[in-house]
Amino acid sequence: MRHVISVLVQDHPRVLNRITGLFARRGFNLESLAVGTTHQPGLSRICLVVSGDDRTLEQVEKQLNRLIEVLKVTDHTEPHVERELCLVKVHVAGLEERLAVKDIQEAFRARVVDVAQKSLILELTGDTQKVNSFIEALRPYGILEVMRTGAVAMSRGDRVLKVREKKEKEAV
Repeated sequence: MRHVISVLVQDHPRVLNRITGLFARRGFNLESLAVGTTHQPGLSRICLVVSGDDRTLEQVEKQLNRLIEVLKVTDHTEPHVERELCLVKVHVAGLEERLAVKDIQEAFRARVVDVAQKSLILELTGDTQKVNSFIEALRPYGILEVMRTGAVAMSRGDRVLKVREKKEKEAV
């Protein structure tokens, strides 16, 4: 089963290295990893996608919570918004191919972000399934490069990922 996990961490050097090292040592496979600063100075948010059963997920959460820099771990099993950014460079030799690719671009609501004589770079934001479908639709025209950010996610509604109270952290 696929799990999307958000981890709120202290923004210090080597935190990401400690987290990825933890996954490597335990033999957990990361399908995607996205990291960025938050609106709170000194904090970063890491979004991980891992596959595994409930036992694997439980082990992942326990191991993450053992790290001092980890402030909060959330498995997005509740309703959430999940997005991925993708850049695709596609070969377009002639006008006919450009028009066909433009139709795909419009159907997926992608944007053209670079135009060259024989290629286009298209940008798409959406869930993983939409990104996969977009790439497959472009494949017949000759994909030259693909870059994906990996999933980022946030809980729907009023639920937020925030630092636990100190007493709660010590009790865990």
